[in-house]
Amino acid sequence: MSVYEKLKALNIELPAVSAPAAAYVMYAQTGNTVFLSGHIAKKDGKVWVGQLGKNMSTEEGKQAARAVAVDLMATLQAACGGDLNRVTRIVKLMSLVNSTGEFTEQHLVTNGASELIGEVFGEKGKHARSAFGVAQIPLGSCVEIELIAEVS
Repeated sequence: MSVYEKLKALNIELPAVSAPAAAYVMYAQTGNTVFLSGHIAKKDGKVWVGQLGKNMSTEEGKQAARAVAVDLMATLQAACGGDLNRVTRIVKLMSLVNSTGEFTEQHLVTNGASELIGEVFGEKGKHARSAFGVAQIPLGSCVEIELIAEVS
């Protein structure tokens, strides 16, 4: 099953690629490696504001991370000239979770993105990962994730 068949089966339509919010580009490529800038969580087209351990549950954070993964795939598609089937490997995700000092489930929140990437890309989606708790993320977003991929 192709990446696009998997997306369709999951009822996922990739959104338009967001414009950068500051002085950076959404992705940069060197050789066959594509680096995607951090994408913040959005819900209904607006920044998904919240702090894990304060006013968001782990499950809500996991859904936010999944939403970020959808946006990351849209940007990755743009980086691949419109064809996600050019992805040969998702190499790494780095996740920042807006959380209180007491919250320790950043890894479970990040699973929302990792699990979706795995569903869509199969073996090519198995990646290395880091998940950090941070005091704040731009615009008050609950989650920010960046991605590194290899493309053909």
